Parts: sequence; C-alpha cells; structure tokens
Amino acid sequence: MLYFVATPIGNLKDITLRALEVLNSVDVIACEDTRNSLKLLNHYDIRKKLIAYHKYNEGNSSEGIIKLLNDGKDVAIISDAGMPVISDPGDTIIQKLKEKNIPYTVVPGANAGLCALILSGLNSSRFTFIGFLPEDKKECNNLLNDIKNYRTTLLFYVAPHDIFSITNKLFNVLGKRKAVLVNEITKLYEKSYSFNLGEKLEIEPKGEYVLALEGNCLKEINELNELSIEEHILYYLNLGENKNDVIKKVAKERGVNKNEVYKVAISMKN
Repeated sequence: MLYFVATPIGNLKDITLRALEVLNSVDVIACEDTRNSLKLLNHYDIRKKLIAYHKYNEGNSSEGIIKLLNDGKDVAIISDAGMPVISDPGDTIIQKLKEKNIPYTVVPGANAGLCALILSGLNSSRFTFIGFLPEDKKECNNLLNDIKNYRTTLLFYVAPHDIFSITNKLFNVLGKRKAVLVNEITKLYEKSYSFNLGEKLEIEPKGEYVLALEGNCLKEINELNELSIEEHILYYLNLGENKNDVIKKVAKERGVNKNEVYKVAISMKN
C-alpha cells in the first residue's frame, strides 16, 4: 500500500496517532527533503529507509516507488510540512497509480491553508485554494484574471521574498480588498497581519506565509442596475469609494448622462 501522510506544519505535536502508526509500519518513507524529515522522524524515534521524492526527481522516483509497491513493500510519502500533493510533489505518481490501477490512501492531518483561513477571520463558508502563483508572468496574469470575479475567499501560499511583489500584483489585477497574511502557524510566534491590498506592508518578511484574500464582494452590474440611482450610489460609497468617482462609475454602468447621477448625488444627505 502507498500512503500519503500529512506531517506537522510547525508544532511537532500536530501529528496524528494513525500517521505515527503508518510511518512506523511501512518499509520505506519517501521524503521531499530527507534532512528535514529526519527532524520529525528522529523526534518520534522512527527508523526507516528513506528515499528522496521531490519535484526535481518526481518522474524517476515515481517509477522506483511503484516498483517497491509491486515487490510487496509498503511506502509512505511525506512532504516537508503539511499534506503531500497540495502545492507539493505527488501529482505525478498519483496519475501513474491511477493508470496502473494501483491502490493508495491518505492519512490526513495538518494543513496550512485551512488553519490560515480560520485565523484570517474572512468568510470561511466558501473558499478557493490557489496555492503558489505561477512564476511565468503571462500564466500568472491569466490565472489572476480568471479568479478576479470569484466571490469566495482566496488562499495563496507565498514565499517571504515574494510578499511585496505578489501583493502589489494582486492589487493591480484584483483591486482593493481585505487581506490577511498568516505565518509561523502553530508555532510560538504565530502571527496574523490584516491589511488592504494597495496599502504599504509594515512587516519584516520571515518564514512561509499564507495569504487569505477577500473574494470579489461587488455585485454584478446588472444587479446594481436594478437598484435606484440613489441605492446604486450608496452601494459604492459604503465601500469607501470617492463620491466623484462613484458618480462617473454609476453613470457608466447605467448608461445614463453623468449629470443625471450628479443631481441625485447632491440631493442625498451626507
């Protein structure tokens, strides 16, 4: 059997009894970084044969793992932290297992994205996991344009050296939105930093981050046009937008003369 085993994302105590049982029972453990995984395995006195399984050797290593399975060996795959496959290696071997009709299972556990979602305080009833943004500029822009109208909370993984460039990029495409950066999850100095996209970040980047971002809460234009002009204006004013900008926007969306909207705006109480 092949097991995808979730490991702690910070606090070493955040591992399930089942995960420890599986790691102790398998013949081989495939690790994203054997040096990093040894810290966890040594902490729980788990002594097993370790092999490397990471994004640079995923193709060849997948074939090796499948051979072990065919030889009757039990194998566990773990990543450096959290759930394997989720923004970590694993997709390649899963496709091969499916093609060859070889069974596998998951041993669940810690997940940084879900922890950050709860810590953010943003809407958790619906969310979309994005993970790391593509490095290719065109691919990244295409993805952001695809998701800019999503109304669900968006979850991104962000490396510390990319925080400022990523948040600026998100602001340029998605506009001003509530955002929360969470890092050191489950650790002693766990932090959540709330801000709005477009604001200057007053942080010292350190450690891996999860960025939780408010979904597009703007109503569709056709919904807004069903409101009265006054209600349409109030909708945008309540979002904190400038009154003059709102007048122009409402006129454009309703396809009416700006003066018509202006007359309504000046008649409204401040």
